[in-house]
Amino acid sequence: MRSSFSKREGTAMFTNKLKQQWAEGHPVINGWLSIGNAFTAEIMAAQGYDCVTIDAQHGALDYHAILPMLQAMRASGVTPMVRVPWREPGAIMKALDAGAQGIICPMINSAEQASEFVSYMRYPPQGQRSFGPTRATFAYGGYGVSANEQVLALAMIETQQGMDNLEEIAATPGLDGIYVGPADLTLGTQEGRLPPGFDREEPEMIALLQRIKGVCHANDIRACLHCGTPEYAAKAISWGFDLTTVGGDTRLLAGAASASVTRWRNLTGAAAVQTVKGTY
Repeated sequence: MRSSFSKREGTAMFTNKLKQQWAEGHPVINGWLSIGNAFTAEIMAAQGYDCVTIDAQHGALDYHAILPMLQAMRASGVTPMVRVPWREPGAIMKALDAGAQGIICPMINSAEQASEFVSYMRYPPQGQRSFGPTRATFAYGGYGVSANEQVLALAMIETQQGMDNLEEIAATPGLDGIYVGPADLTLGTQEGRLPPGFDREEPEMIALLQRIKGVCHANDIRACLHCGTPEYAAKAISWGFDLTTVGGDTRLLAGAASASVTRWRNLTGAAAVQTVKGTY
């Protein structure tokens, strides 16, 4: 299902596909881009994901890479999103102006921060987003104030303070969901007792994830989880999560390349050659 849009002047007519899927009761699979390359983005977007997120926080890229990546994903009809570096209005508004239909914002620790984040997402009177959708106007046609109803604001809960304020954060008007990054959530809540990582199996971490999901649904917003494998993502969907990210471009590339090399060596019996760093 592709996003629909019209060129009627002054009115954003694109429909956010994720909102449609959730309204129909369907879970969402999200792709993840950390490599700042339009061709990589185009390839990933064509693989059947419902949405694909560009990671501007930890990814090897900046705004000069984000714009062509969003352009490259347009043909697939996938819903494009961006994880911004921080709760900074300029970065959030520029990503939206470039055509992002959803923003994931890290390190939201209070209802005040969540409200501030949401305000950057939407034009007045609902928020304080500045008007200037330079590329979005061409990507979606007639992009206007009604985009307020389609863009998604997803806050990341990653610290003990965030968990302590979870109910208040989830109740923030205009917030569409909470996105969980298990690595930072583990670091932020377990006081160094557990190493960071995805696909948590510790009872205390599963309890946190279940609590986040329950609070999200009690406030009629979406629960989203970053996963390392399809198997864990399927488990999270069975728990009731609405969106799961499965791996990402760097991990998928490394995993496929490693599997291919290992398979070749197993079939040929050729041993790995130790190379000297810096030589070819």
